[in-house]
Amino acid sequence: MNTSIVLPIFNRNTTGTNDKTEHLVTAFEPPPSLSNRQAMADSSMLAVEQLGENYDQPFRTLTISRTVTMLGLAARFQRQLFASRRSCLRFQYNFSASSSPHQVIQNVDDECTDFMTWLRNKSGAEISSVLSIGKSNYGRSLFACKPIRAGDCIFKVPLSVAMAPDNLDPSIDSLLGKDVNDFTKLTLTILQHKRLGQASEWAPYLNFLPLFADMHSTLFWSDEELQMIKESFLYDVTLNHKAQIEKTFTSVKHVLFLFPEYFEGVSLHEFKHAYNLVESRSWMTPRGPSMIPFADFLNHDANTEQLITFKNTEQVIKLTAVEDYAPGDEVLVTYGRLENISLLLTFGFVLPDNRYDNPTFKIYAPQHDPLLALKRDLFNRSLELGSVAMKESSWSEIPETLRALARVLCCTSQEELQELAIEAAQNEGRLARIPLKNRDKELEAHQFLHSKCVQSIDNLHAALKPLSHLKSGNETRRMQIARDLLNGELRMFKSASAWLKGYCEALKQTGSVETEVIYL
Repeated sequence: MNTSIVLPIFNRNTTGTNDKTEHLVTAFEPPPSLSNRQAMADSSMLAVEQLGENYDQPFRTLTISRTVTMLGLAARFQRQLFASRRSCLRFQYNFSASSSPHQVIQNVDDECTDFMTWLRNKSGAEISSVLSIGKSNYGRSLFACKPIRAGDCIFKVPLSVAMAPDNLDPSIDSLLGKDVNDFTKLTLTILQHKRLGQASEWAPYLNFLPLFADMHSTLFWSDEELQMIKESFLYDVTLNHKAQIEKTFTSVKHVLFLFPEYFEGVSLHEFKHAYNLVESRSWMTPRGPSMIPFADFLNHDANTEQLITFKNTEQVIKLTAVEDYAPGDEVLVTYGRLENISLLLTFGFVLPDNRYDNPTFKIYAPQHDPLLALKRDLFNRSLELGSVAMKESSWSEIPETLRALARVLCCTSQEELQELAIEAAQNEGRLARIPLKNRDKELEAHQFLHSKCVQSIDNLHAALKPLSHLKSGNETRRMQIARDLLNGELRMFKSASAWLKGYCEALKQTGSVETEVIYL
């Protein structure tokens, strides 16, 4: 039996979760204000005006759920409202490739009359006089119908029109256990009102949400389609997230059975569809995760700094332009600094040139290593002490956490491990963060990582070969997505391999463990 250590290969100046089991270590750490099951995954923001003060808030979080499996990861997103202004980031992504989400704009004004009439009636006010709803190949979109100048208010949506967990029938809510979270309650709210059909007060909005056939999250890929990305860590994440959703569905089925008027015959497939709608489209508001009609038609642009603001005094969601728009231009916001695994699992697209991509490989430590238990304990304790909190110095370098793991795994005596433990105690718990005194051991650790990169490169090349022959329909779309995902990971592994090779060569040539070689 092997122990699987799962780590990203590149630095990410973002926070995450340090969730671990006996067999699994993930190199993420939650911020102090969040639990181990909820961590920040991006740095895009909402600004909040409250009591005369402005608070800048990130609007999307990544939750990584622990399960008792070797690869127990399940990711989901919600748009959150808490962080600092310095979290605002500029992005340099390119949407020109076919798997990115903005192509072939078509006007669909004639299709949205009922929706806009419903929204005006529900809100009691005009939402926007400068935007119209359109459609790209990847879903509903918002377009300027008049010239917009930087600083103009683009739209205001009252919080009262949002669909939130408190919209769930109280008789249903009262029977749910305390462990049923707001995500699940909002999922049930969607299912409840979908079953009501046109009798639902939310019918015009629900009719506008994406159908199953239009969603390309890997949650909806067939087993055969998932085989295309088996070399990506997303394969494991997807399987475990699907299992987590199924577990959630099972945990509430006894309550659904009591309300056949809403849930009779509801399937796991329907539940998963509604669940992903919440994951990909909800915003975290004072009412909890909330589906905000009109606002959730905003698509992602990694190059914009466009912010949505929540004004507490007015109880409205507001979007103010940060740039000029001509009629016909799509109005976009950023979803944040997200890697392709997160984008594809949650939103169903990838960025072929995603500079924030962060592929992961699995390191198997053989059980016959007599020091394995000590190594695992030392590494896990260092995570708990905050070793992952150390700021990484450069995007282009291999993260210190991964290098530290390699140094620990290459130890061959208790004395070496003890030296690392003492060093960590003197360095705020940061384990193996400086080069090993023994140059040969330092070289061995980084050659070990280099060999893993080379192995991943070979595996990705093999996985990409069958994807060169495109088919038709959804098969073509998902094959292209899989190809872009794997090519992005291949690019990262090649860059990591070059960095490690350069570092090892420098060690051999100079004999110095102080040398750092950076390959951009």
